[in-house]
Amino acid sequence: MEKKPYVKPTIVHHSVGVLNKFGRPPAAVPMNRLEGYDVRELVTTYGSPLFVLSVRDLRERYRDLDRAFRTRYPKFQIAYSYKTNYLKAVCSILHQEGAWAEVVSGFEYDIARDLGVPGHQIVFNGPYKSKEELRRAFHDKAMVNIDNYDELQVIEEIATEMGRTLEVGLRVNMNVNDPPWVKFGFNVESGQAFEAVKRAEAGGKLKVVGLQNHNGTYVDDTTIYYNAARGLVGFYSYIKENLGVTLKYWDMGGGFASRNTLHWAYLPGEQTCPTFDQYAEAICPMLLNGPFAPDQAPRLLIEPGRCLVDEPFSLITTIVAQKRLPLGNRAIVLDTGSNMLSSARWYRYTMQTAQDAGTMLENTVVYGGLCMNIDVINENVSLPPVRRGDLLVIPHVGAYNLSQSLQFIFLRPAVVAVENGKIFVIKKAETREYVQDFETLPDDFALKKS
Repeated sequence: MEKKPYVKPTIVHHSVGVLNKFGRPPAAVPMNRLEGYDVRELVTTYGSPLFVLSVRDLRERYRDLDRAFRTRYPKFQIAYSYKTNYLKAVCSILHQEGAWAEVVSGFEYDIARDLGVPGHQIVFNGPYKSKEELRRAFHDKAMVNIDNYDELQVIEEIATEMGRTLEVGLRVNMNVNDPPWVKFGFNVESGQAFEAVKRAEAGGKLKVVGLQNHNGTYVDDTTIYYNAARGLVGFYSYIKENLGVTLKYWDMGGGFASRNTLHWAYLPGEQTCPTFDQYAEAICPMLLNGPFAPDQAPRLLIEPGRCLVDEPFSLITTIVAQKRLPLGNRAIVLDTGSNMLSSARWYRYTMQTAQDAGTMLENTVVYGGLCMNIDVINENVSLPPVRRGDLLVIPHVGAYNLSQSLQFIFLRPAVVAVENGKIFVIKKAETREYVQDFETLPDDFALKKS
């Protein structure tokens, strides 16, 4: 008999992990339906990859956040952070629920106005606002928070042109986390913030009526908000006593976490993410110690984004290949990539199969389909056996992935929303014609036909 050639054996470590009450590890439980719809049918109809929004979850998260703060502070308002996800349908749903808009560019400002948001319900932040954008914002009576002295001077010029005193807010930063976020606005501890308020008031063209503070993103330590609120109360007391400033609003910014897990976190996000009540309890009682009578409290604004839109979105993706890496560990390739999941740089995304694949799990490297070595969605996730054509569902993908997505190598997919048993296409899948619509090919550069 002819001897068979030697093939190096591959030793694969399998595990089942912690079992649920049905005797299966959670990672092996298929997620074959989203909002009542079969996942494979959704892909058959709308393509793969596919973003799916649960409108019910989005509305419920807004209402839970609003209740947590409104029950603890008499004058409260959510201003949704547009940069987190500025799909028109997402913004409009939140406006239906009562949200104002928080924008950081003229582009986002235009979206809000086109959706019917009145100017006085728009908070305009950001380190760069053009003079024309500022002029329009003050004309619409938007809430403009000054970021730097150069912007302050531009706004004074606008006040002169408009022939009236303009009400403004001031962005301030404090040393409440490590490292402190000092990019935005004027620092309190160094005295910059006091000098900025004094400068704004001294010019006679501006009146400071608001303070805005933002201390980071994915902040899962509520003591940071408590210390920021305490610092804001102290600063308000100081400028009221020394400069006679009376605030109409103060704004605690955003940065609330979602239940995704950061790469460097020891515990999963489900265990470390504070509740909305915990955020509110850290902020509201302290702010109520401010220098005002109970019936004269400034309006409290917050600017949430991630905590509202991350969890209501899921991404359905198809496995297009699998292979064994040199060390014997399994790798799979998806039809999506890091150009559509920018948050994979920060999150250790969980994922589940959309079909029953058994209970034996194997540690797997999940690659995107881009021709880039850095295109890794998860370096090590436990998955049951899979094969080409199988579907995976990646939950909690709504924050930043869509607003930061890139048309790179592959076209961006469709986005659908589901509510009350109805499916709505809220963003069509891109086409090559759409992507190249603004390009031109001069005759001098065209390939000559032979």
